[in-house]
Formats: sequence, C-alpha cells, structure tokens
Amino acid sequence: MEVPELLRRAADLVPADVRSDAGLSAEDVRDYLGHDEWEIALGVLQDLGGIQWQPIAYWNLLADAAQRMWLSRDAAWCRWRGAETRNGIIRADLRLATREARGRRLPVPGAGQLRPLWAIGCPDLPDGLADLHVGRIWVESAPEIPPGGQGPIRLLPLTPANWRHLRPGDVITMHEQQPAAGTATLTEIQLPRSCAM
Repeated sequence: MEVPELLRRAADLVPADVRSDAGLSAEDVRDYLGHDEWEIALGVLQDLGGIQWQPIAYWNLLADAAQRMWLSRDAAWCRWRGAETRNGIIRADLRLATREARGRRLPVPGAGQLRPLWAIGCPDLPDGLADLHVGRIWVESAPEIPPGGQGPIRLLPLTPANWRHLRPGDVITMHEQQPAAGTATLTEIQLPRSCAM
C-alpha cells in the first residue's frame, strides 16, 4: 500500500467532530493529500488527540506511512501512541538528579529508548518485595533531557495494571542505580478505552 492510501485510510477512521490543536480535521488531511503534502497530512493526523476514539489500527497505518517516508522518529512516535491507545497515557514532569548528587552522566534520550525502574508506591505488594516497575520514557518537546535537567515526559509501563492506582500529582522515583536517578510528578493519566468504562 502506498503512503497516500495509508494516510487516507487513517483519515477515514477519524470521527467528523475531532479537531487538532490548530482546528484541522480529517477533511483538511484529505485536502493536503490531494496536493501531495504527505508529511503535513501525517503531522495533522498525529496531532488529532484523544485515545478514546483512536483504534490501534489508526496508529499502525500512520507508523507504516512514516516508515515508508523514512521518518523514523515519527514512525517510533506512532508506534508509541499505538501502545498508549492499548495501555493508557501517563504524562509527568521529570526532574533528574544532578551529577554532584551522583545522578546520570548522560542525557535521557527522547524517543523511548530508556527503560528505567520506577518506585510507584504499589499498595498491594507483600512486605519485603521491591516496589520497582519498568516504564519506558518518551521526552516531550525536546530530543533529550540533560543530566540534572527537567522536562515533560510520557511513560509507557511494561505492566500497566500495576500503575492503575496512580493519580496526577503523585511523585514516583526513577532508579537506574543508587542513589535514585530522579523523580517524576505525574501530570496526566488517561486510561485506555477498555478500562475507562
């Protein structure tokens, strides 16, 4: 399947009342496709928010289109969003420990490569068991977060059900070694369609 067809199929999955932050709709995407503006059409489709209407097939179509356009970061982002559709969205503000406090010496990479452990305050663990859970990081609005820096992130847990007790405002701790690598204050949590009912 060619890129325009992939993007048209994705646009066909968008409800008529859904708009991007800029007020664009699936109809605008079709207009861009009519002018061979594939990258703009992909960008608009990525900006249409809300996991409540987006099926995983939507993000698979976008990831495939981005891959065929050699837009590897966009393809990775679309695969990430597909996983969020399945597992839910967790956004947070990450504050990394400084180098002086024996924090990270390298930046946190932005595109979901880092999978640290998180102490999430799991209430159901028996005494003596470690409260550490794997969660991948996607840095928002920047390619990375420097050592000792701070920035908005998205988290993708390996075991999402273990994170369901968390609420915006909760603080979780990032662990890679001793001492802790940083803390994240949760800013948004959206459950997937299957859990939101």
